[in-house]
Amino acid sequence: MKWDDLRSESCPVARGLSVIGDRWTMLVLRDCFLGVRRFEQMQERLGITRHVLADRLRKLEEDGVLRREAYQDRPLRHEYRLTEKGKALYPVLVTLMAWAEEHVPPEEKSSMTLLSRDTGEVLEPVLTDANTGQRITHRNVTARRNTE
Repeated sequence: MKWDDLRSESCPVARGLSVIGDRWTMLVLRDCFLGVRRFEQMQERLGITRHVLADRLRKLEEDGVLRREAYQDRPLRHEYRLTEKGKALYPVLVTLMAWAEEHVPPEEKSSMTLLSRDTGEVLEPVLTDANTGQRITHRNVTARRNTE
């Protein structure tokens, strides 16, 4: 099954992976959240080929995660900005970072720490239910298949 074929699946995990499921996409988004907007900067930071990066950026633009805006006319140059749909992926990125810090620790010091913009304190991300404030874990949540 091709990535694009996952978009039509009823499973939300499969549909989500159709947008962000390859290994470069989350790294491109990480850089966007860090303020990197230009193709050359992304390519240099990621060490990715021009062809692969252009393909990922095109796909993210088609999926409405990024929008391309001209920042220079001669020669024409674009930068990539997160859309609201793209910004909504931030919790996914933060959750992945927290999981990796705990379960795939680096040999050296980690390259990132999450800090509160208000207090400057180190954050410890947790996933909670908006209705109850209860922490979401595999022990207290179950997923039900919709049969309709």
